[in-house]
Amino acid sequence: MPLAVPRALPLTLLAAFVLAGCAEKGAAPLKEGEKPVDVASVVRQKMPASVKDRREWADALAATFKSQKIAPTEENICSVLAVAQQESMYQSDPVVPGLNKIAWKEIDRRAESMHIPVFLVHTALKITSPNGKSYSERLDTVKTEKQLSAIFDDFINMVPMGQKLFGSLNPVHTGGPMQVSIAFAEKHTDGYPWDIDGTVRQEVFSLRGGLWFGTYHLLNYPANYDKPLYRFADFNAGWYASRNAAFQNAVSRASGVKLALDGDLIAYGSSEAGTTERAVRKLSTKLEMSNSDIRRQLEKGDSLAFEKTDLYKQVFALAEKKSGKALPRAILPGIQLESPKITRNLTTAWFAKRVDDRRARCMGLYSVAVAPAQDKGNHAQNHAAREEGNESKYGAHA
Repeated sequence: MPLAVPRALPLTLLAAFVLAGCAEKGAAPLKEGEKPVDVASVVRQKMPASVKDRREWADALAATFKSQKIAPTEENICSVLAVAQQESMYQSDPVVPGLNKIAWKEIDRRAESMHIPVFLVHTALKITSPNGKSYSERLDTVKTEKQLSAIFDDFINMVPMGQKLFGSLNPVHTGGPMQVSIAFAEKHTDGYPWDIDGTVRQEVFSLRGGLWFGTYHLLNYPANYDKPLYRFADFNAGWYASRNAAFQNAVSRASGVKLALDGDLIAYGSSEAGTTERAVRKLSTKLEMSNSDIRRQLEKGDSLAFEKTDLYKQVFALAEKKSGKALPRAILPGIQLESPKITRNLTTAWFAKRVDDRRARCMGLYSVAVAPAQDKGNHAQNHAAREEGNESKYGAHA
């Protein structure tokens, strides 16, 4: 919405209004006492020597931070690297153990759910695909999500059975070194600094695209968190999930209704009231709000603006009065991670803490290169960081 400014407003005050308006749209600025650093130099320093393409990582992240106007700090850089290490061990197209079995199982599941004989589907997959091999041959040897996504793209676009099973929706939902959501990427292309030759989906599977969209999801939204930990949880559970889980906790305290602290304030995709909304309605008399008022304000739960609503403020006031103490404004959501690739009992909280540990170790490796005023000069020589076993969503991990 355009901001109307009186003509007589002094120029300095006008500038302040403009800056204030921009502050809520982008990533957080430099904190007090923080110094900007040279992004490419720090990336090359922090990444282990075993990553052969770390110069490409450095260039891609430097362009990413610049184009998204992300504050160039050691914490932000290490946050991105920590997520990439957790999700892919710094691989732009990581191998997923057992992916061929996962793919076949999903195809058979879809066929059975649609009451299509499995043998008919398997027969259709014996058709020769655009690369000269049959779809079944490609599925038998598939190793990465990029390869699997390409197989499904071909199958959906060129074989009627593919369209019948999947419609127009490729079942591979995430990709790249940060395992960012492809649906998220398709909605956030503004400002992308490189030409996209194919589709956004294909771009996500590139190193530069995976880092750009992953960084956007991690850092390019305003949040009043005092720790990076909560952004890591949001990366896994959705923007503002940690803030919303804290609000759910306050609702539970004020209403006496036990809630799952999952960060979902409404039943998305439905006009029916979900569990959190029903709990808030129990407070409607104290809040002096109608059900429609409650719903309208809960719908702001995917933005920073929710914190400015009367509902947010009054629920916390009621909960803190009842509890006799201040309540947290951010809580790690209690969400169980579910995916065919996950073979352990893992949660969003586990993911966030694991990534935060990696970020802390990244920041403790060695001093960073402060961004010089003009000439970048020589960069410190890279040091190899001792790698731990990958506990991402691949293989026997999350």
